[in-house]
Amino acid sequence: MNKTIQLSNGNGGKENNQLIKEVFFKAFANDILAKSEDGAVLEDGIVFSTDSFTVSPLFFAGGDIGKLSICGTCNDLAMMGAKPKYLSVGFIIEEGFEVELLEIITDSMKKELEINGAIIVSGDTKVVPKGAVDKLFINTSGIGKIECEGISCQNIREGDIIIVSRDIARHGACIFAAREGIELSSDIKSDCASLYPVVKALIDSGIKPKALRDATRGGVAAVLNEWATSSDICIEVEENAIPLSDEVKGICEILGFDPMVLANEGTFVLAVEPNDAQKALELLRKFEISTNAAIIGKATNAMKKKVILNSNYGTKKPLDMPSGEILPRIC
Repeated sequence: MNKTIQLSNGNGGKENNQLIKEVFFKAFANDILAKSEDGAVLEDGIVFSTDSFTVSPLFFAGGDIGKLSICGTCNDLAMMGAKPKYLSVGFIIEEGFEVELLEIITDSMKKELEINGAIIVSGDTKVVPKGAVDKLFINTSGIGKIECEGISCQNIREGDIIIVSRDIARHGACIFAAREGIELSSDIKSDCASLYPVVKALIDSGIKPKALRDATRGGVAAVLNEWATSSDICIEVEENAIPLSDEVKGICEILGFDPMVLANEGTFVLAVEPNDAQKALELLRKFEISTNAAIIGKATNAMKKKVILNSNYGTKKPLDMPSGEILPRIC
């Protein structure tokens, strides 16, 4: 590692994982932390998760930092098969921040809490001098109750089917366009959304996910690489099966981005047994936020701990863990 922290250490990819393993895991090592899941499974079916939000700009098409903070933590709980129940929130506010804007943000949080059936039960507020923080940072931590046990990135086996819940890379493309002032012929909205209702429907239908993960920083590529490593399998992805909107595809082509590594905030990846795949796909497509869900690949034994992209040209190429920092402060 470098002797100083770089922006790439927060990218959700290779450098981020290196920082976590070589500094944080080293200092705080324990069996629960070592599982490296979206949330920690504790006693009596309790799941705990935490996340911090520094997105810039604070308001974007499809959401704001408040909506994002609730979705982020509740989604992490949902990805562990848990119902979000209790959250804490910490605000770090820059001196001079408008109270009216803060009220808009807290209203967004309230609406998302209602979707998840969760409540804020504890909080903290800090105000710092102007320039000490960029307007507003938020931390949310959450507790959930498991409704489906055994979901883990270590469970994937040869033959399991990989599904993505919707078109990818919307959040990353939206934030980049907003931050850089890129004018588009059509609006790109972030996919920011609460995923618990969709996950609950999957569980209630009798589908038992092998693994679930929301594809936030590092995108779908980061999720698949973490899964391949944790489950000691190969994941083969069909490039022509990956759902991608024309707007996002255009931005990626113009700027040279790989949509597989761009962040999402309302998109998840699902691994299921083959006999559950079609049922899961049909159920997902009933929800407005996942109408274009798609099967994108499967687990094989071709090259263990690797992700392979079967391209539109009939070639195979590695889909590596993201490296470097494409866009800081994405969430």
